[in-house]
Amino acid sequence: MSRLDFPSAVRNGPAILPVLLDIVGSAAPARPRHILEVASGSGQHACLFAAALPDDVWWPSDIDPAHIESVRAWRAHKGVSNIKDPVFLDVSQTSWREGAPLAGVPPRIDAILCVNMIHIAPWEAACGLFEGAGKRLCPGGHLILYGPYKMDGRHTAPSNAAFDQSLKARDPRWGVRAREDLDELAQSCGLVRTHCIAMPANNFVLVFSA
Repeated sequence: MSRLDFPSAVRNGPAILPVLLDIVGSAAPARPRHILEVASGSGQHACLFAAALPDDVWWPSDIDPAHIESVRAWRAHKGVSNIKDPVFLDVSQTSWREGAPLAGVPPRIDAILCVNMIHIAPWEAACGLFEGAGKRLCPGGHLILYGPYKMDGRHTAPSNAAFDQSLKARDPRWGVRAREDLDELAQSCGLVRTHCIAMPANNFVLVFSA
């Protein structure tokens, strides 16, 4: 079956949704907003969030072909009509970082959402994500990140410290990122952090605006 089931998406999706609605806006927009999801995973998030924003256009993307097929399968299963066909996206690629066109996605995007990616990818992926976002977000647009982060150079919970160690054991290039490093990266890309929202299970939503 191509429809993957990620328990983490089932758990954190309902917690992320009200924050997403608050940041992007739940009222019907004057025009459809275009929201790009980076690292869409199974597609369960896409179905939940796009259904809650029926007047907007949801653009899923992923680097894993199995995830791309799962997004398609979940879209068909849930019948959410405002989800576009998922596209392959590697944010570390030069084309994304330099703002090249992306498979039908509009050149200017209202919001970019990335859930639980930058800690299970090399730092270059975070750099690429921010660089591409800085070139594509509309004025006032948002890059929205969800996951665990270090604050003031420290882990926010012992479980996050243990998680960080387990990530680095799997791949030394991985690890829980520091909010301060992301703030500096954002500034270099023309973005500024506007929100840091505590979430369940020692996670946070970080919002960087253009």
